[in-house]
Amino acid sequence: MFEEHVTKAVEDGEYGNSQNHSTIIEIIQETFGESETIRQADLVEMPLLVYVSREKRPEHLHHFKAGALNVLLRVSGVISNSPYILGLDCDMYCNDPTSARQAMCFHLDPKISSSLAFVQFPQKFHNINKYDIYDGRFRSAYCVQWQGMDGLKGPVLSGTGYYIKRESLYADFTHTELKDTFGKSNVLINSLHQSYKQNNANGENFSNVLQEETGVLASCSYEHQTKWGEEVGILYQSVSEDLFTGFILHCKGWTSTYLTPFRPQFLGTSTTNLNDLLIQGTRWGSGLTDVGLSRFCPLLYGPSRMSLLQSMCYGELSFFPLLYCLPLWCLATLPQLCLLNGISLYPEVSSPSFIVFSFIFISAICKHLQEVISTGGSIYAWRNEQRIWMIKSVTAHFYGSMDTILKLLGLRKASFLPTNKVLDKEQVKRYEMGQFDFQTSSMFLVPMVSLMILNMAALLCGFIRIIAVGNWDKLFPQLLLSLYILIINFAIVEGMIVRKDKGRISPSAILLSSVFFMIFLFFGSIILM
Repeated sequence: MFEEHVTKAVEDGEYGNSQNHSTIIEIIQETFGESETIRQADLVEMPLLVYVSREKRPEHLHHFKAGALNVLLRVSGVISNSPYILGLDCDMYCNDPTSARQAMCFHLDPKISSSLAFVQFPQKFHNINKYDIYDGRFRSAYCVQWQGMDGLKGPVLSGTGYYIKRESLYADFTHTELKDTFGKSNVLINSLHQSYKQNNANGENFSNVLQEETGVLASCSYEHQTKWGEEVGILYQSVSEDLFTGFILHCKGWTSTYLTPFRPQFLGTSTTNLNDLLIQGTRWGSGLTDVGLSRFCPLLYGPSRMSLLQSMCYGELSFFPLLYCLPLWCLATLPQLCLLNGISLYPEVSSPSFIVFSFIFISAICKHLQEVISTGGSIYAWRNEQRIWMIKSVTAHFYGSMDTILKLLGLRKASFLPTNKVLDKEQVKRYEMGQFDFQTSSMFLVPMVSLMILNMAALLCGFIRIIAVGNWDKLFPQLLLSLYILIINFAIVEGMIVRKDKGRISPSAILLSSVFFMIFLFFGSIILM
């Protein structure tokens, strides 16, 4: 019945397209097992399930995922008004029916219940293979950072796999401020009282009692001149609405907890190709930097409202796209450019200062390796994480940071490109074989390939210069750095030179990258001279 209603709405033109359509709200309440031969006691009633598709119009801001969540928050408030809400992405499913009970053990604990905003489960995925070439496990976040933050006021709100208290998303306002804050709906305002319960939300009476009210709550104009997205609900400051909302909740004195049972409570679909990975990384990079460069900068806004350590944790999360992309670009270009011009950048191998540089470089690598192995990883996983860190830093983190800067300068509007959840059979096959799929935009390919060409040229010219001139003592550190970058990123070199399948790096991308390399070398050499 539900499928027929939605299909009919689309056919009748009610839905239009994804960016221009009316509200569709369908309440699903069917009974399974209905038959004259089955006893009444055997009938199974399906729990109340409501399908909501909010109104969208091109002339109205819809605030992406955060706007959709706030519509669901309002509509569910007047239908069921449950005190706790489960947030899940569209590709995730419940892998353990006891997740709600486990979360409620914390939410209903009298010692922490009054201040607990949400219980966060780690994101886990059903389609990650043994190679995990795209670092889909997010080991660093869920096995290290979130565990550490759990020792403070709790982990970051992670966008999916959480049970959140409805009350925590509603700010405290006086009675006279309610309509200015929550909008003109009297039914919604009545639902703010814990005693409110809508008893007419069933399949037969829904259209007569609540259809009009929920349609208003899901309209694109309802939030005008209200506090939705600013002070109540999921907040709109950033496209990384989860991190920002969690940060503000912690600033208001709410806490969270991190629950990691042995059996994954929810499983989702991880990205299995480079294109989706970098699009997702760019969106996250932009959203995180939005927070860092706003008036809510955790390092400035946080210390007076939370502990210094927690402010530093949020600061690291909101600034890491900038902190990674700029140093990585310098590390991948400047030593190599100097090497190509015969300029020594680091201390000579025989110099005591060289020991300091070597110690810093090796200790950073060893610390990461120890962290990976101590959390159940391997040397292979460490290599993958190093490679993805380098790739993301010079592409996704760079573009995400630039996107935020352009928005601050008024040169670009906020955008949100959802991660693709549809699996391509050929891409999945390459993923299962542990092969990178380089079918992505030149915007992502050219920086990677240009840097590989630069490092290959630096390594070759460096060897030739050492053999011809004999000054290996001065140039060896730069030579070693180029070699390390090429070894870690051999998959890119393989995609450029060795592979001939559809997932290789296209000749046009290699040609364009070569042009960029020559331009960089020409102007860089002039500047150095």
